Amino acid sequence: MRVMGIDCGSEYTGYGVVEERDRRLSCCAMGVVKLKSRDSMAVKLQQIFSALTAVITEHRPELVAIEDVFYAANVKSALKLGQVRGVAMLAASWAGLPVTEYSPLSIKSAVVGYGRAEKSQVQQMVMRLLRLPEPPESADTADALAIAICHIHTSATMERYQKTRPQATTS
Repeated sequence: MRVMGIDCGSEYTGYGVVEERDRRLSCCAMGVVKLKSRDSMAVKLQQIFSALTAVITEHRPELVAIEDVFYAANVKSALKLGQVRGVAMLAASWAGLPVTEYSPLSIKSAVVGYGRAEKSQVQQMVMRLLRLPEPPESADTADALAIAICHIHTSATMERYQKTRPQATTS
C-alpha cells in the first residue's frame, strides 16, 4: 500500500508518501510547499495544486489522507485552511484517488500512542517508524508522514477486524 499524507496550511503545506511492503514502512517522498505571504490566495492555491499534482504523478499513491479540520485561531484562518484542504482534495480527485480524513487525535494516537503528543514526539516517532537517519526538518512534513502512517495502521487494523469478525448468517 502506498499512501500520500498531506498536512494542509496556508503558509506551509507538508506532504509525504509512505509505502508499506511486507509489514515494513518506508518513505518514498517528503517535503513542504512553501508559499510567499505576499502572493494572493489564488496564486497560493494554484502553487499547492501544482506541487501536489506533481508529487502524485511521480510517486503514484493509491490514496490520499489529510488531517480533518479541528481548530482555527479565527474565522479568516479557518476559511484559508478550508480552501487549502479543498485544493488538496481536488488534486487527489483529479488523479482519481480516494481521500480519507483523520482527526489530529487519531493521527497522534496511531503514530505516537498518545493523542495529545507534542510536535517533537511526532517527529521522533516518524523518524523511527520510517527508519530515517534524522527527524524530518519541517514539522509540516513530519505531520504529513504521520497522516500517511495513520492511514496505513488504521486500514491494517480494519482489515484484521474484518477477518476476525463473525460473519452474519442469513436464514
